[in-house]
Amino acid sequence: MVHAADTPAYHAQVDDVKLVRRGEQVEGSLHLTPHHLIFSHTPPTANEEIKPRPRELWITYPIIQTCTLRPSPPASHLPSSIRLRCRDFTFACFCFLDERKARDVYDSIKAWTCKLGRIEKLYAFIYQPQKPEKNYNGWTIYDARKEWKRLGISEKNTDKGWRISTINTDYGFSPTYPALLAVPSTISDNTLNYAGKYRSRVRLPVLTYLHPVNDCSITRCAQPLVGLKGNRSIQDEKLLHAIFSTSNPDQNGAEPISRPRSRQSLRSDEVDFAASDPPPTDAEALEDQVISSTGSEEKPEEPKIYGAQQNNLIVDARPTVNALAMQAVGLGSENMDNYRFATKIYLGIDNIHVMRDSLNKVIETLKKSDVTPLAPSREALANSKWLKHIRGLLDGAGIIARQVALQHSHVLIHCSDGWDRTSQLSALSQLCLDPYYRTIDGFIVLVEKDWLSFGHQFSHRSGYLSSEKWFNIENERIGGENTKQPNLAGQNSGAGQALENALLSAKGFFNKDNKSRDSIVDSDGELQPYDMGSPTSKKVASGKSAATDKSTTKVKETSPVFHQFLDATYQLLYRHPTRFEFNERFLRRLLYHLYSCQYGTFLYNNEKERVEGHVSQKTRSVWDYFLSRKEQFMNDRYDATIDDNIRGKERLILPGSGPLRWWNELFGRSAAEMNGPARSSGQTNGSDLNAEASVLTGVETAHDAIGSGAPSNALPNGDATSMASLAAGLGGLGVTKNTGYESRNSTSSMKREMEVEMQ
Repeated sequence: MVHAADTPAYHAQVDDVKLVRRGEQVEGSLHLTPHHLIFSHTPPTANEEIKPRPRELWITYPIIQTCTLRPSPPASHLPSSIRLRCRDFTFACFCFLDERKARDVYDSIKAWTCKLGRIEKLYAFIYQPQKPEKNYNGWTIYDARKEWKRLGISEKNTDKGWRISTINTDYGFSPTYPALLAVPSTISDNTLNYAGKYRSRVRLPVLTYLHPVNDCSITRCAQPLVGLKGNRSIQDEKLLHAIFSTSNPDQNGAEPISRPRSRQSLRSDEVDFAASDPPPTDAEALEDQVISSTGSEEKPEEPKIYGAQQNNLIVDARPTVNALAMQAVGLGSENMDNYRFATKIYLGIDNIHVMRDSLNKVIETLKKSDVTPLAPSREALANSKWLKHIRGLLDGAGIIARQVALQHSHVLIHCSDGWDRTSQLSALSQLCLDPYYRTIDGFIVLVEKDWLSFGHQFSHRSGYLSSEKWFNIENERIGGENTKQPNLAGQNSGAGQALENALLSAKGFFNKDNKSRDSIVDSDGELQPYDMGSPTSKKVASGKSAATDKSTTKVKETSPVFHQFLDATYQLLYRHPTRFEFNERFLRRLLYHLYSCQYGTFLYNNEKERVEGHVSQKTRSVWDYFLSRKEQFMNDRYDATIDDNIRGKERLILPGSGPLRWWNELFGRSAAEMNGPARSSGQTNGSDLNAEASVLTGVETAHDAIGSGAPSNALPNGDATSMASLAAGLGGLGVTKNTGYESRNSTSSMKREMEVEMQ
């Protein structure tokens, strides 16, 4: 980004440097400070009497994704160059007449980027804001108790069936969870203590959102510790039973079942969503049919009313076979025989490694943006499958939003550890459901709640301390990087090898000659052995706090998870331009400051680490930046009117099923370059490839299972005809009724998908 000149204390200066961007060159000086690389140049002017102000390009070191030095010997008479690719998709090439100076600059950038070793050495800990930022305190904008009260929950008010538990106030119960947990009022802390042992990293099901109209909930958690032995937890089942019963207090003593609700059963202040909301698209209707047909136990003679059928849902965000593969290391997915009061669906959202590779393919199409003005190949962009992954997130969020708002049902979301895909789906579905989160203040609360307090690993996923693997010198081997890929997970440790052996022997799921260079890890990139021990008996930390440990970036744990959430939000904003208070630039600048390390908001992995690091006392909040410049991020087209009786002003918005578009402003390109010319209805272009397949890959209940890889149970004779008819209509969704024959013939594809999940 180009800034007006300030007066920073420059620590090194190199003159006669050429900056190349989009094929254009300017000559100036390069300044290196401990936290920024600053290129300064004076633009030419036609009026010699007017002295132009210098222009500056500031690049903070943590935002550098790759740095490549291309040395040129003096005899070649060619300049040496340093090419930078930044995480905000800034591409820059600096050319030097002196190779020695180029190497010195390269070494300095590498040292100030990779040699920090501690989060506390980042720019955020010395940054001093100017006016008007000084007048704001973004650390106070989110208060968990205040947000729960907005949703109708408090210590004094348990009328809605929920209470606030303080079992985790010292983070000893679940170190990656927030201090305050909203749980059913019928569940004691003692039950929570036992239930927590059954979920990965003690991330048990807790509330994140309560619908203000029908009191239906969105809860979130991590995967259960099922394992190959089919472990179960009565306390976990009791907790889910209580969660799904909160909107029906009369069911607290009995098993909740899927049952129809007549219009007369709706509360007097409840809105008839079916009458006010736009009808779902064909794909959405088919998805709803799949879910309701497998889970519903209504009588044939009872009238079926769209929007009045309760069908409580467990959402496993992973592909079906990937979830089953986790059983080999003591994890897995719910056995629905033990959760007969719910339906489970699989969404087929890929893991962090697939998403990282997808973004890298996008970057490959843009990587010459520094030296050429040519537009990227839209076919190559489509082949990256980036929009396909964004489509999957939006479709999953749409399913959850429809279940809560239209089907008046509860939804529990999890993936593996419940901090990547779970955060994406939970936050996006709440954006669809609640107009408050579509305001600037509400969006800040949403990010604080579902991303920061619930433990998305911002530090691991963003790689703030960089890595020497991201620096290289062309035509020169450094550190053996070009000769051998390191083992990044476990370094062939005993624990990693034991997990690897356990997986390789599990029911023939994997080839015995597995040649993966990584030890076996779960879908979120973390080693996770099965452990039923008490969470309170484990050591929370290894002796040193997060604030004193020397840290390094694990490249294989980085992934654009939060970037995807912002991209999906951009898609919703583009489709519903009058329903969001903030504009596109708000999202773009938020992504920039995710990586700038100018503010402390995103620097740690969870709430516990931020408290121990005293981040609110030592750094400024990123929200200071936005609140002090709020007028820059306001959407001129925003209409705050909410009226469920007027089309286009309902509280609920849905993603829809039309083609997505590239967020061209983020990538520094024009809409025509990335999205092609404006299209009439029904036309498609290269960016639409692979974007329309449904994210729904499987549906499972205690009675039957639909979808590739789902454990199929025999259906009662009375249901065989209806299920066969349903399965026949699933071709458009890519969901098929599972049979033993199909399972045997899909072994090779299952192995491939599992190995990707386990990387």
